[in-house]
Amino acid sequence: MSVVKINVLTVPAEQRETLEKRFASRAHAVENSDGFEWFELLRPVEGTDQYLVYTRWRDEESFQAWMEGPMKAAHQGGAEGGERPKPAASGSTLWSFDVVQQAAPKNA
Repeated sequence: MSVVKINVLTVPAEQRETLEKRFASRAHAVENSDGFEWFELLRPVEGTDQYLVYTRWRDEESFQAWMEGPMKAAHQGGAEGGERPKPAASGSTLWSFDVVQQAAPKNA
């Protein structure tokens, strides 16, 4: 079954809009990656300053290939000749899970 990667980003309140705009400007950047299955950016509602970046992959190898290729390239440097923008998140932790059970809605 699939693997799930959740990047837990600590984002100060004043950086939330910046983070969301950066993700929006890179919308669809991961969708053509081999083995990619799903993406969600989850905004905290209350009680935390941590966003969750949820991705689901066919297998660990697909995730690692994306990390070493397209993701790495997207996070290096800024615009040509420009400086890399300051990160919107003040911290990051990666959680990894194997999918052992799943369910989908039954047809109505």
